[in-house]
Formats: sequence, structure tokens, C-alpha cells
Amino acid sequence: MKQTLAQTGKELPLYEQVARDVRGLIEQGTFRAGDRLPSIRQLSQRFSVSINTIMQAYTLLEDQRLVEARPQSGYYVRSRVPEIRGPVFKSKDFLAPTTVTISNVCHQVMCNMMNKALLPLGSAIPHIKNLPVDKLNRIMASEVRRLGEQSVSYQMPPGYERLRVQIARRALVAGISSGPDDILVTSGCVEAVSLALRATCRAGDTIAVESPFYFNFMQMIADLGLKALEIPATPREGISIEALRYAIEQDKISACLVITNFSNPLGSLMPDERKRELVELLASHDIPLIEDDIYGDLTFGNERPTAAKSFDRSDLVIYCSSFSKTIAPGYRVGWAIGGRFQGEMERLKMMMNIATASPSQLAIAEFLANGGYDHHLRSIRKIHARNISQMADAVSRYFPAGTCMTHPSGGFILWVEMPVGTDAMLLYHRALEQGISIVPGPLFSLSNKYGNHIRLSAAQWDERIEQGIESLGRLAHELLPG
Repeated sequence: MKQTLAQTGKELPLYEQVARDVRGLIEQGTFRAGDRLPSIRQLSQRFSVSINTIMQAYTLLEDQRLVEARPQSGYYVRSRVPEIRGPVFKSKDFLAPTTVTISNVCHQVMCNMMNKALLPLGSAIPHIKNLPVDKLNRIMASEVRRLGEQSVSYQMPPGYERLRVQIARRALVAGISSGPDDILVTSGCVEAVSLALRATCRAGDTIAVESPFYFNFMQMIADLGLKALEIPATPREGISIEALRYAIEQDKISACLVITNFSNPLGSLMPDERKRELVELLASHDIPLIEDDIYGDLTFGNERPTAAKSFDRSDLVIYCSSFSKTIAPGYRVGWAIGGRFQGEMERLKMMMNIATASPSQLAIAEFLANGGYDHHLRSIRKIHARNISQMADAVSRYFPAGTCMTHPSGGFILWVEMPVGTDAMLLYHRALEQGISIVPGPLFSLSNKYGNHIRLSAAQWDERIEQGIESLGRLAHELLPG
């Protein structure tokens, strides 16, 4: 049934009337945060107006921050929670390398993620219901039967050839042209990054990292006896190129470690031009870039973002990723494209653990070839996008006024900034007492930053998770200063 636009005493342009009516549907709850709105063609038919009028209406709603466009996917209702903007770097800001120390809290947080008695509000692990468990189990059983000897033999570095062929084909989507021999299969992305650090640095060297930064990598840097130089990053553009350029002029930097697409915890997506600038800046100083792109396949749109590696002309970018966030965290299958460091990384891999488990490699290779990986990605992208919006909406309702949050366009991680003075570490301990696990912000820095920040995970969303957010918000209210 066609719908006519409501009339007002003062006639509005048609596109404003459409925008008003769509806004009313959002405000009355017909469409909630994360919901996909009717397509441009559907609204055009419903209101009997031109497609151009609908496009103008949606543009107006975007300007009012009520909706957001996702490339090749449509328009969605935005969360109302204010967005974190991030710092603006000034050359007078003091940047200095810091010796990294092992944190007992980091170890405790990792253990909390595996504790089934806790509600996992901070765990950056995909929810089991969103993984192709049955299909993978069938594929592994079939491949083990079909390739019996290979399944129990070492797949020596660089790894199972059929898997490397499939990874090379998928890398093209990220803009990377590499052959199977350029790829090293690793035991997850963590090992890929560890091998990259070992191949490029020595104890006492300084690594440039974005801030805030994934706490587990901080602990890895500490274990290798390296120093970390925190470079400010923003949710919109990722690591500050200006600050990194300044840091390179002031200190000797041996490598730079960055999560380019949907970083952990900011969820930032570096624009292509900034990726190019990053690669060119580091290449001009002969500094290797270690690129972690583990979340790149989890974009909310239909088009996967490019990798910084796609702009590499000097073989100085070491590209690291895995299937842990998309299909099988327990399979521990990752990979690296090491460029000029490939040979050394293969040697180090062999010394560390000889090879990655063979059955996992066989199963992942078959899944990529014939298991419908792209179909699976389309499904979980929609799930994560909706979960992110619903969790953000819940935070806006239950947390103290003044709370703001990142608005990622991929992945399933949210970075929440509570009012100044709210103690994230105390909130972490209070939440544990109530059976809730989160990750406190101070773990993502070496400089006592992010004391009022927490990382949340939207890997799953249900009534129990919403109740957990409500409880967490109540605790945050109790911890408000004054």
C-alpha cells in the first residue's frame, strides 16, 4: 500500500517531509538502532516521490546523525550515543619510548575470557553461534580421511600449499598481489606478529605502536625486551601520521606495529590515503611496518577495506592475519606475508614450533575452496553490525550522562569513554564481583592513560547481555566522582 506524506501548515520541501516521516518512525521505535531502513527504491514507491528526493532525505538524516550509509548495503539507524573523537597531536606533545612490563591484570583478563561463569562483556572472541562449527567439523573429518598421511605429518614452513593458494587468492580482495610462496602459515595472528617482531627487532629496540593499543601485543613486546613508543590514534583515521613523523625525527624506531582495519580497541578504519602515507613515510626511513589485519573481513559493508600492504613498493610491510575472528579461533590458523623478511620468519617459525597443526590447515583450505566463506562473511557482518548498534544503544540508556563511544564500521569491539574521574579499574573489579567480565582501559597504554575507558565486545547480543550492560551502567553511576 502506498503511503502519502503528512501535511503541515507550512509546506516543506518533499525531501524534508520524507526525512520527517522516517525520523518519526525511528523516534517511535518502529526502527531501532542497527535496523536496516527501507531501500531508496522502496521509499520512492511508498511515498510516490522520485529517487532523488529519497536520496536527499537520507542525506539530511545522515547530517542529523540519525542514520548511516553502509557501502553497497543500505541505510541503517545510528546509535544515539555521542562519538569519541580522539586527540589532536601537537608537536609540543611529549613522545618517549617506554619499557614495557608484564602485567598480572592482563593475565587475569585473559583468564576471565575463558571463565564460563562470567558474562563476557569484554572478550574479543567471536560467539560460537556465529561460527560454522558443524560444517567445519564435517570438512575436517572428511579431509583427515581423504589425506590420512598428510593429516598426521608436519606441513613444514611455509605451510600446506593448498591453503597458501587459497589465502593468496583471498588477499587480492585486500589489494595484495602475492603468490603462495610469499605466504607463511602460522599458529594464529599472534604468532605471525611475534615472528615479525623477532625478524625486525632486537632486545632494547623501540617499536612504534598506536595508542590505545591491544594489550596482548604490549605483553609480547615486554617479553621480547623491547620498548614501546605510543603514537596517538583517532577512531576516524587510526594512528596519527603527523605524530609518527615527529617521533621518527626524535628517536630511532626499529619497526611500527599497527592494526589498520577496525583496530583493537578503537575500531578505527584508516582511510586508504592515510595507509599510503603511513607506508611511504616508513619506507622513506627504511622502517618495517608490521600490519595486523585480523578484522578486515568483518566490515559492515559489502566491500572489504584494502590493506596497507597493497601500497608496499619496498617489501617492507609484513602483513599478518588469521581466521580466528571469522571462522575458527581454536584452529589457530594464521598467516604472514613477510616481504624481505619472509626467509627469516620461516626460519624462526621452524625453530619455535616446527609447524602449524596439519588437520587445521587441511580443513581451512577446503572450507575456503568449497565451504562458502563469502556467504558466511555476509551473514556475520550483518550480525555484528546489528549487535554493535544494539549495545551502543544500551550503553546510551544505562550509562551515566556524558558517556561517549566509538562508532566502528566493522569488527565487534566498542571503546567506551565514561565521565572524567570514573575509575575503570575499580569498575572492572566491581563488575567481576557481579559475574561480569570487561577489559579496563589502562591496559591499553603504558602511560596511565584511559583511566575512564573500557572495552566492550558485541560478539553476541541477547537479553542476558543487555541485563549485563544495565548492571554495568548502574555500577558506573555508583562510581561517578563527587
